[in-house]
Amino acid sequence: FFTFWRVTKREMLARIFNIIRKPAALFKRSNRLPMDCVVAIDQGTQSSRVIFYDASDMKAVASHQLEHTQIRPKPGWTEHDPLEIFQKVNECIEVAHRKAIGACESPILVKALGITNQRETVVVWDKDTGKPLHNAIVWLDTRTENICQQLEAEFGGKDSFRAVTGLPISTYFSGVKLRWLLDNVPQVKSAADEGRALFGTVDTWLIYMLTGGAQGGAHVIDVTNASRTLLMDLKTRAWHEPTVQSLRIPPSLLPRIVSSAEVYGTVRAGALAGVPIAGCLGDQHAATLGQRCRPGEAKNTYGTGCFMLLNTGSQLVPSSHGLLSTMAFQLGKDAPPQYALEGSVAIAGAAVSWLKDNLGIIKSAKEIEGLAASVPDSAGVCFVPAFNGLFAPHWRTDARGCIVGMTQYCTKAHIARATLEAICFQSREVLEAMKADAEGLSVGALRVDGGATQNALLMNMQADILGIPVVRPEDIETTARGAALAAGIGAGLWPAESIFQEDAKGSGGGHTTFAPSIGEEEREARYALWSKAIARSLDWAH
Repeated sequence: FFTFWRVTKREMLARIFNIIRKPAALFKRSNRLPMDCVVAIDQGTQSSRVIFYDASDMKAVASHQLEHTQIRPKPGWTEHDPLEIFQKVNECIEVAHRKAIGACESPILVKALGITNQRETVVVWDKDTGKPLHNAIVWLDTRTENICQQLEAEFGGKDSFRAVTGLPISTYFSGVKLRWLLDNVPQVKSAADEGRALFGTVDTWLIYMLTGGAQGGAHVIDVTNASRTLLMDLKTRAWHEPTVQSLRIPPSLLPRIVSSAEVYGTVRAGALAGVPIAGCLGDQHAATLGQRCRPGEAKNTYGTGCFMLLNTGSQLVPSSHGLLSTMAFQLGKDAPPQYALEGSVAIAGAAVSWLKDNLGIIKSAKEIEGLAASVPDSAGVCFVPAFNGLFAPHWRTDARGCIVGMTQYCTKAHIARATLEAICFQSREVLEAMKADAEGLSVGALRVDGGATQNALLMNMQADILGIPVVRPEDIETTARGAALAAGIGAGLWPAESIFQEDAKGSGGGHTTFAPSIGEEEREARYALWSKAIARSLDWAH
């Protein structure tokens, strides 16, 4: 008892001392008004992250991030466990919430929650139990190649649905993955036949589970994610019945399409219980909003893949150069839609992960910058990371990865440098196609974001290969920021038009510009060598 009393006495004396020493500070803290916060869930291909933002200036207060398991049952197949994703998201919410409380000098009041997610990844679950009927099939999975070939043969080619959906027939998009599940997983087929199955992308799954799951969870999909299913009419922003029928999708599975900024429901339990979920966009659309791209402005996000979007405003621009016509965002139930041209590259940062996990050339992703910088060039080596085929602008499922141009002089440093160059060359191919589609487009600089942009060597290479400056913001996590901005709009915290003003909330902060350092002749010679390597990668898979 005496020991307990002594410890307690010390604590009491310390508190009394603090009151005597700084009473004004303590009084100020205890009387501070709660800090209004907006929270973003950023659910990506390899990890989930939750960020708390101060709603007054959109500065990040706290965050937490967790990776989830990559399941690869067969070559070209990639799956995720939907329940693991939901569990990781919940854990991130709880930990980030505790961090936010600890970081603030006042209580926090969460006003809205926004969600951004890996697009095209498909989840199907039983509405009676709320349990998944199969692992999620991830966007880069290629198991649906035979289905795509059958659709092309039946309906007249790869672009049969492009006029309505803006998309070619490809393993990339959600609709064909759903068709595969219906054809190959008995539990999915029987649940669909009995009216028990629900389909969605990852945003749909998270909103459903956060708002109650089988006990009344909302079954919705944001318009940007819906635009990636191969099932939505871009003009009407509704499911296109003839296309849905062509893919033999039961309409009862499909969620209700909603805008990118409105209240979809409230969080049922946990640290954010009662908070409205008021914003949702696919990851690349969220990054476009987070970069505050106005019509005519483009951004490039460097993550697992690489995704360049050009905001075309109210004009829906069809592509004849291998790009995708898609939604940019719709910031309110009654707001006009904004469209975009997109070039999607399947393998960017994932190629760096391959060097680390499969070849053991590096021990961490950060090591590639130093290794690649240890040599002045790639010594003529070109690496085409077409592990699952090529996306924009080629759309070749028969392509496979290749490393060409090696000699005995070649070292792991040259391969590392060629890996970074591959990311840059693929981005140039997309930008060239974008210029061809959008007549009169002049991109004076490229806005960039995503984790890989921390690699200064990569950004310098990108400026050299494009021949224009590359501009990196101080806060490179623009995807989560875009989801938070949309949630603020949906919850009525700020109007949509304020996001794009020069002095907009949270738009300040510095940026780093990377300028080209090589001449036109060298740039074009290196690009020509890359084009030869692309040709070598084609016609490998049948």
